Amino acid sequence: MQSFDVIIAGGGMVGLALACGLQGSGLRVAVLEQRQPDMAPPSEQPALRVSAINAASERLLQHIGVWDDILQQRASAYNAMEVWERDSFGKIAFRGDECGFSHLGHIIENSVIQQALWKRAESLSDITLITPAALKQVAWGENDAFVTLEDGRMLTARLVIGADGAQSWLRQHADIPLTFWDYRHHALVATIRTEEPHQATARQIFHGDGILAFLPFSDPHLSSIVWSVTPEDAERLKQLEPEQFNRELAMAFDMRLGACSLESERLAFPLTGRYARSFAAHRLALVGDAAHTVHPLAGQGVNLGFMDAAELIAELRRLQRQGKDIGQHLYLRRYERRRKHGAAVMLASMQGFRELFDGNHPAKKLLRDVGLRLADSLPGVKPKLVRQAMGLNDLPEWLA
Repeated sequence: MQSFDVIIAGGGMVGLALACGLQGSGLRVAVLEQRQPDMAPPSEQPALRVSAINAASERLLQHIGVWDDILQQRASAYNAMEVWERDSFGKIAFRGDECGFSHLGHIIENSVIQQALWKRAESLSDITLITPAALKQVAWGENDAFVTLEDGRMLTARLVIGADGAQSWLRQHADIPLTFWDYRHHALVATIRTEEPHQATARQIFHGDGILAFLPFSDPHLSSIVWSVTPEDAERLKQLEPEQFNRELAMAFDMRLGACSLESERLAFPLTGRYARSFAAHRLALVGDAAHTVHPLAGQGVNLGFMDAAELIAELRRLQRQGKDIGQHLYLRRYERRRKHGAAVMLASMQGFRELFDGNHPAKKLLRDVGLRLADSLPGVKPKLVRQAMGLNDLPEWLA
């Protein structure tokens, strides 16, 4: 029987960031992960799954000592954003340097972030990485949680943290209810080469039946796309011959970057919104996708998860300093209150956007166009939008 203070189920980006942030707090941390990440250097071709890492997440990754490693591997800074609606006058554009920022964020492959975090966690004395490890049973005692793994090993901890993804085993095992809804869209992702340079600008276009985003890589002609369309359309686009796909893509994007050329395979996955009714319980806390998933509309999913980690790091360090029981639900409720609010606001915003930009009803279209125009032209609005996009309005105090 191995004893720890904290067991984190899930060695993805959020779980590992949380573990690294607890180094030096006096807490002994174990991370359980089913598969050790591939530690080979990134291939020449970027991976298909990427995240738009905002300034708030960058601060967390700097603080836990992995940011420089990520930059050395591969990260693409962007300093401008453009959002518009097809066949209309509605558009908004903003630049970070207009508001005093050198960049708005970075487009980074998920595998690059996880690799840097895993390497960092391996080097830290307070963290034990246990892999391969799959949960078989958890029993919640008065003073400890008792964890049994599939291979028969047994562990105890004062607190178990679910960072085990959208289908969280821990959340289900703890009988925490989940509110969820199908966005009735699939996201198609691919790497695209464009005729015109992207100028380090993230772009997003709304059209009645979908949303298409181009996220810029360091190569001035290379972007990652996220195309949110109906499941039927996603399947059709996936099966198209590359030449036909390239034509449809360029047209859907208003030829903004000229001709497009597919540089990778195409992947599609369903989009579901999820919101756990509780983010904490007796000797349990949920973070990242185990607690919430949002539409990739604003690329905020992993940033929300990193802010969960940042908030929980601060809370657990405070409780440990004060000599309090880190697994008491009474104390974990402060983390829960703060993060439930942040996630609820983001989910509601994304849902509102989805509803507003869904369909081609003339009245709705006019409302969208006027709204985008006002946001683009009213004084004082853009700096607020920039700070919101960068995550700077929701920073835990220790990262501010």
